[in-house]
Amino acid sequence: MALFTFSRPEKEALSLKIQEYFQEELDHEIGNLQAGLFLNFIAEEVGPFFYNKGVRDSQMALNKRVDELTEAIDALQKPTGTR
Repeated sequence: MALFTFSRPEKEALSLKIQEYFQEELDHEIGNLQAGLFLNFIAEEVGPFFYNKGVRDSQMALNKRVDELTEAIDALQKPTGTR
């Protein structure tokens, strides 16, 4: 199962970005087929690293919010005169 699936317009936009990068940064022209193959490689081989980083960042953000909510709920407690 592929980790990333892109719609046709997304694939076209990404392929164009890749072609532009190769032309501007590497002074090398590539076609749609080569750009598509490179996109597939990046999605399959490199993409999981970015995906996992995003998952970890999301988990950290969620944990921070849960901690903030826990503190807010604790602040609502009323003194009872007991420990």
